[in-house]
Amino acid sequence: MAATQSAIGNDTDMMLWIFRRTSARWACRKRWRAPSARRRFRRINTPLCRALTAALSQTEAVPKAWILCGNGAADLIFRLALAEKPKHALVLAPTFAEYAAALETVDCEIHRHMLREENEFALTDDVLNAIEPPIDRVFLCQPNNPTGQAADRTLMRRILAKCEAVGARLAVDECFLDFLPDGEAWTMKPELAAHPGLFILKAFTKLYGMAGVRLGYGLCADEDLLARMRRAGQPWAVSSLAQTAGLAALGQTEYVAQVRTLIETERPYLLEGLRALGLRVIEGRANYLLFRADETLGERLEKLGVVVRSCGNYPGLDDSWYRTAVRTRRENDALLAALREAMA
Repeated sequence: MAATQSAIGNDTDMMLWIFRRTSARWACRKRWRAPSARRRFRRINTPLCRALTAALSQTEAVPKAWILCGNGAADLIFRLALAEKPKHALVLAPTFAEYAAALETVDCEIHRHMLREENEFALTDDVLNAIEPPIDRVFLCQPNNPTGQAADRTLMRRILAKCEAVGARLAVDECFLDFLPDGEAWTMKPELAAHPGLFILKAFTKLYGMAGVRLGYGLCADEDLLARMRRAGQPWAVSSLAQTAGLAALGQTEYVAQVRTLIETERPYLLEGLRALGLRVIEGRANYLLFRADETLGERLEKLGVVVRSCGNYPGLDDSWYRTAVRTRRENDALLAALREAMA
C-alpha cells in the first residue's frame, strides 16, 4: 500500500522518509536535524522499545504493560500463534492470509467461516454459530481485508462473549481501523481491561505508509501472554530506525486528520465511479474497495501501466475480484480513465 524511501548520509540529519500519496506525504527531516533526536536515535535500540511503548501508552490510553511492539503486524501474528499453539482456530473467508499462515506453522486446524456475497461479505451474527468447541482461537479483521466491511461493537461484544463461553480467545486486527474518522466508536480497546483473553493488533504500516520500516504492536491485558509472545521470537525484533520512526509518526496528528478526511471524501467518489462503469463494488469503510470485473481486466490494466490487487488467492473469492486503494482525486480519476479504456 505504501513505499518507504530513506537516504542516510554520514550523519543522520540526512535521513528522510517520503510516503506515497496513498494517504498523504510527509517528511521527518527537521526532526532528524535536531542533535537531541540524533542522540536518541543512537541509544534507542532496546528490545523492550521503552520510549515507543510509553508513547503508545499515551496515544492508545492503555497501560504500558499491555503493549508489545513487533516487527510489523505479521511478526505479532506469528508470535501469538507460537506462544499459544492453538489446536483449532476460526478465521473468516475471505480475510487476511497471514492468520492462517501463522496458525499452520503450529499445526493448528483452520476452520473458515464463509462470508456471503449476498450479504456484501459483511460479518453477521451467523458467526456465533461457528464459535463452538473445539475452537480455541478466533481471528477477526476490523475492517476486514479485502472487503472493507466493519462489524459494529455490539456484534463484536457478542462474539467476545461467545469466545469466552466456549473457552476460545479472540484476536482482533484493527490495523485499518485508524483510517475511520469515528474509529474510536468501533475499536475493542474499551473491552481490554475486563477481558484479558482479548488481543488487539495494530500497525504503523497502513495509516503512516511505513510498510518497509516494519512496525506493529499488540494490546492485551494478559501480561503473561505478552511475555510468552516476546520469548517466541528473536529479542531484537524492532530496529532503532523503526522505533524512532514510530515516535515521529505518533506526533503527526495533523497528518492523521488529513488522511481521514481524504479517505472519507474520496472513497464515495471512487465507489460511484466504479459503479458507473458497471462494476460490482462492495461498499466498505476502509481505505480500499473490493470490486468484481472480468477475470482478464487485471492483464489489460497492466498493459496500460496500472496494477490493481487480484483477490483470486483469497479463500471465498475468485479471479474476478479485485481490490484497489482509495487515493487522491487525481489518481482516482487516472484509475477510472484506465478502467474505461481497458473495458472498452
